[in-house]
Amino acid sequence: MTRLHQLLSEDHRHCDDLFATAEQAASQADWPSAQAAFACFVQAMTAHFLAEESQLFPAFEGATGMTGGPTAVMRHEHAQMRELLAAAQAALAAGQGDDFFAVVDTLLIMMQQHNMKEENVLYPMCDQHLAAQIDPLISALQQSLARL
Repeated sequence: MTRLHQLLSEDHRHCDDLFATAEQAASQADWPSAQAAFACFVQAMTAHFLAEESQLFPAFEGATGMTGGPTAVMRHEHAQMRELLAAAQAALAAGQGDDFFAVVDTLLIMMQQHNMKEENVLYPMCDQHLAAQIDPLISALQQSLARL
């Protein structure tokens, strides 16, 4: 696994851990803790999406000339997940546990499928096409993903 692949895959795991914390709090009907934990998860997911969309995807598209391929699919899935994140936050804020769990069940499946596509298809393609610019790209991504 390359440094790029490792960095972004580790960030997927970090987001997964934050998601699990929020889901655990919600399963115990600890709504204030669930809201706080889910807000941390949303912040991490948003940072991940933005890092990919503003740095990784443009670099890949510039190197390959592909703008309608895997990066377009990933951007579309990011948009869908953003909608689910907002719906889950709204359900938590309204104290609607059943609605929250329905949304996050869908979100979890989508995240798992999305991460597999990135880790098994897109990131290896990036490794192949971005070797010449990998060090500054990794530095920029690390800065964007830095934990608060």
